[in-house]
Amino acid sequence: MEITNKYSPAEIGSWFARALEYNIPHGKLNRGLLTVLTYKNLVESKDLTPENIKKAQILGWCVEILHGFFLVYDDVMDNSPTRRGQVCWHKVPQVGLIALNDALMMENGVYALLKKHFSSLECYVHLMELFHEITFITTCGQSLDLLNANNNVLSFSMEKYNATVANKTAYYTFYLPFALAMHLAGIKDPEAFRQSKTILLEMGHFFQVQDDFLDCFGNPEVTGKIGTDIQDNKCSWLAVVCMQRANEEQKQIMLDCYGHNDPEKTQKVKDLYISLGLPNTYAIYEEESYNMIKTHIQQTSRGVPHGIFTQILNKIYQRDA
Repeated sequence: MEITNKYSPAEIGSWFARALEYNIPHGKLNRGLLTVLTYKNLVESKDLTPENIKKAQILGWCVEILHGFFLVYDDVMDNSPTRRGQVCWHKVPQVGLIALNDALMMENGVYALLKKHFSSLECYVHLMELFHEITFITTCGQSLDLLNANNNVLSFSMEKYNATVANKTAYYTFYLPFALAMHLAGIKDPEAFRQSKTILLEMGHFFQVQDDFLDCFGNPEVTGKIGTDIQDNKCSWLAVVCMQRANEEQKQIMLDCYGHNDPEKTQKVKDLYISLGLPNTYAIYEEESYNMIKTHIQQTSRGVPHGIFTQILNKIYQRDA
């Protein structure tokens, strides 16, 4: 707001404040909390001064602002109706496509905060580079997601799905908060970053499969949004597994009904998922993935205590929102 008011008339500042208040603080804030939690677990108690904790909290809010920027763009591109239990920002009266400019302002607000609070620290360049790198990776993932949505459901594959998930979700949801905290804590060992990234990307994949399941079978009153993956022709985990299992008749149902904004066709796809036992398949997948990631956590050897990873994993295991 300091920068906005410095260069712009007051009405821009008040509009931007409204956009921030509407889009940033109403989610679960998992990414921001993960930043602070990781930092607190990485440094010695003597270093947990109010000043240092505040820096970790500001980094956490930077991650949440970046997340808000992604969501506003994502909702416009998907023409989503609701997010976090409220109408999407671009659907709010008098906002419309102004939302895209608001999102750009949010993104650049991250770098204003970094400059103000971290430019005197040794890790400043690492923090800046990490935000730029992860933003680019995430936009590549969004591009994959949108391009896949233009394709026929017969073209969906687990290979495409895995690539999309790693880029679109895993890096910024799990690796970014964790790596920011590692930099702030003064960790410089490249192997510690590499091992952490491996586990965190696995968690990111796990998290996105959960998201895909909840988009279809979650309770909107709990998740805060109405799922649109079927209508949007998304290359989701459910759609990929469905096409792997479907016979010719069932594939025809997917061809006829997937990617159409028709409640009856959407229900036919959901009924097909149920008939193929996908809810049970998902439950098995969740259990097996949880145990596999726990094993990989035990095998890490550099820099980061196992308990931090386990705490994150337990937080997302069997979530319903």
